[in-house]
Amino acid sequence: MHLLMDERGKRYLIKPGSGFESDVGIISPEVIEESQPGQVIETHLGRKVLVLKPNLSDYFELMERKCSILLPKDLGLISAYTGLPKGSRALDAGTGAGTVAMYLANLVGESGHVTTYEVREDFAEVAERNIRNFGFRNIELKNRDIKDGMDEEDLDLVFLDLPKPWEIMEDVHESLLRGGWAVFYNPYIEQVKLIHRIGSKAGFGDIRTFETIEREIEVRKQGTRPRTRMVGHTGYLTFMRKMI
Repeated sequence: MHLLMDERGKRYLIKPGSGFESDVGIISPEVIEESQPGQVIETHLGRKVLVLKPNLSDYFELMERKCSILLPKDLGLISAYTGLPKGSRALDAGTGAGTVAMYLANLVGESGHVTTYEVREDFAEVAERNIRNFGFRNIELKNRDIKDGMDEEDLDLVFLDLPKPWEIMEDVHESLLRGGWAVFYNPYIEQVKLIHRIGSKAGFGDIRTFETIEREIEVRKQGTRPRTRMVGHTGYLTFMRKMI
């Protein structure tokens, strides 16, 4: 897989065996396949295009999707707060396009493993393609409702992006190792309140909820200031740890 960037900074994700075609010109599949990261190639119109090796962040931005995905500001908090190391075993429910599953798989590495549950068949098909196209081999995708039962145990982390995650709070607790993390992503504060109350009764402790606000700084010739548009509320992230 190649990432191409044109003179305007616009990026294009090119799958193996595919060519490039845009308003800046055409590049054949053969030329792209023979190119190396860092090389500059030209379209048939003579426009220069930079070849890059796509990283996971590039892929998340450009990959196929049928739903919204977690943004970097929320993904980063998961690893920063839980400190999930390589070799860990994690579970993700509410796969969507596969963003969280792939992010966790990248953290735990080849020695770790991620299981992800998605109830919708159309979402699962997209996620399966995204996972396969990036080359992850440490992810198992299950196209079924996690509320019908979890097979996994001795997990280091469970991430739930579900409307009513408290309905399986006891199952989540049972599946985790002592000291393991349960992480919940929810858009509404009413959901958060229930998660806190039910989580504490289920044997979890160190329960905390965060909302991350992202504001980019605009650097221009005229001066430097915060951008007038920012990424405000996306969702609340609640972290809790299995204590008993």
